[in-house]
Amino acid sequence: MGLTITQVDAFTHIAFAGNPAAVCILPEPMGDRWMQNIALEMNLAETAFLIRQADGYSLRWFTPTIEVDLCGHATLASAHVLWSEGHLAPDVEARFHTRSGLLLAKQQGDWIELDFPSNPSQEIAVSADLIQALGNAPIQSAWQNSLGYLVVLDTAQSVRQVQPDLAQIAALPVAGVMVTSLSDTADFDFISRFFAPQMGINEDPVTGAAHCCFGSLLGRSPAPLRIDCLPSLCQRGSGEGALSGRSRCTRGASCDCFAR
Repeated sequence: MGLTITQVDAFTHIAFAGNPAAVCILPEPMGDRWMQNIALEMNLAETAFLIRQADGYSLRWFTPTIEVDLCGHATLASAHVLWSEGHLAPDVEARFHTRSGLLLAKQQGDWIELDFPSNPSQEIAVSADLIQALGNAPIQSAWQNSLGYLVVLDTAQSVRQVQPDLAQIAALPVAGVMVTSLSDTADFDFISRFFAPQMGINEDPVTGAAHCCFGSLLGRSPAPLRIDCLPSLCQRGSGEGALSGRSRCTRGASCDCFAR
């Protein structure tokens, strides 16, 4: 059976920037092991698998090592492929049935708007293990949600300078560690990085699922927050977008198709 797999750079309009995802539209269900092997072969942060349903598409996401409950950039990439390849008309909303419920996407000019569930966090004590895992970064507060630890640092420069101990992060009892702070430029409201060696991703270039957490914690004003994602370890440049979040997290972003 011959299948097309499309690689898309999400959260960017420039090739070789943003966060790459692979998208595969399946004609019929395939086994979990087969999908996991494809994701391992693609060796991207996530590979998305879609199957058409009467009221949308089923959507599953795999890292090179595990299946995950939610992935923003691979959902963004999936919506981009559905419209750009003619599977959906440009004015038709994309509906995805996932392990995290129904996710929606629609085109807004050159942007794609995603409607995701907000992921609220509970404040926790800052442990010595967390401090060491983040290279003694100046932590202001720490929070926990279903994705992992959300750590607020004192400045944007501190976020840029974090040198994590990936082995220690992998030993923490969570799926990943997000670090963030308010931005130090007028172009963005906050910046972020995400480390998840537990999921086979040392540092994700731009993490849509993490922004469901940031939206819940930071997005309390009516105006959307402007995002700057600064992945220094993966050397792919920054990602950008906007989000607002209370009970739902609405995110706008763009994509560039890299290869099929």
